[in-house]
Amino acid sequence: MFYQTEKIVLKKGKETFFRGRHPWIFSGAIASYPASFKDGAICSIHSHSGELLGHGYFRKSNSLAGRILSFGEEDPWSAVYRHLDQAIHMRDSLIDLNATNAYRVVNGEGDHIPGLIVDQYGEYLVLQSSTLGIDLMKENIVSHLAKKGRWKGIFEKSTSTSREQEGLTQNIGLLWGENKEELTIRENNLHFLINWKKGQKTGFFLDQREMRSLIGTLSKNRKVLNCFSYTGGFSIYALKGGATRVDSLDCSAAALDEARKNFSLNQLNVEENLFIEKDAFDFLRKDPLQYDLIILDPPAFIKRKNDVSQGVKGYREINAQVLSKMPKGSILLTCSCSYYMDEALFRTTLFQAGQNAGRDLQILKESFHPLDHPISLFHPEGRYLKSLLIYVSN
Repeated sequence: MFYQTEKIVLKKGKETFFRGRHPWIFSGAIASYPASFKDGAICSIHSHSGELLGHGYFRKSNSLAGRILSFGEEDPWSAVYRHLDQAIHMRDSLIDLNATNAYRVVNGEGDHIPGLIVDQYGEYLVLQSSTLGIDLMKENIVSHLAKKGRWKGIFEKSTSTSREQEGLTQNIGLLWGENKEELTIRENNLHFLINWKKGQKTGFFLDQREMRSLIGTLSKNRKVLNCFSYTGGFSIYALKGGATRVDSLDCSAAALDEARKNFSLNQLNVEENLFIEKDAFDFLRKDPLQYDLIILDPPAFIKRKNDVSQGVKGYREINAQVLSKMPKGSILLTCSCSYYMDEALFRTTLFQAGQNAGRDLQILKESFHPLDHPISLFHPEGRYLKSLLIYVSN
């Protein structure tokens, strides 16, 4: 346990934003650090007048210097353990565990533990740390989770670009328990093979579970195109929902091979559906797109604030390309996981894409994070995923 009791003192008047329970402290709000300060350490946080405001961990050289673990007089480790227990309990109360055993257990600031992600894949957990503070707390967090007796192994896959700002390298490996790389998970009674070490994110796009389920309800008697299909999640839901055919499009041969395995795992015919290894932009530009339902869930086009202009152009171009060719009466599910593109900008971009395509469009549904990816009301920055279900009416 790396716990420093020395005081971080805020500048006069800066405690007001702290009372709004936002979990971040920027360097400009800090008046002084303790003389013996160490990066990543948990420190007590005080107002200019000396009032104890809470506890958090800090990295002095960063603009986002501090992340709050507890407010008021609560011991920070008591708060962390309490929030871990609350996060687990909340998922138990929200998710049908008989139908689904893969979901997010801890969602960083959304579960009041900034910098920490924990995903469950059946009997295993995958932990992701994005900060030095969490790296230093990791041993205690893993010990607390292991004592629950619910999991056989806990792995780490800390590969986010935010670690670079913390001066950290990637960490991938076993933290506790049984080591197993390939896992089989259950999601709404469908089954998927995942490789937590080699797969995207922590192994699977858990945040699209509710959208996959929605696609399943809309696919009956429809011909479906799943762009950026990865390992075939949307494709399998569509076929199980009664789609006449599903074409899975991805530039990765390895991902399409995994998709074929997932088809077989769910007793779906690999030969009757296409697996297309092509660049999505190139395919959508050249193919006539005679589909009744298209899923457009690309990787983040905007990974940094400086990428916004170019990223918006990419989202607008790819959506206009699809919308210009889709038949009348067809449906588009289009998504963005770019944090720097908020809901208003996403809608505006789709509005422009529709104009460029010359189509009459209706929004059937607007969706955000699933239940296991909560967002703190006091931390709106936690919102990144957004989806629009659009009907091409003319």
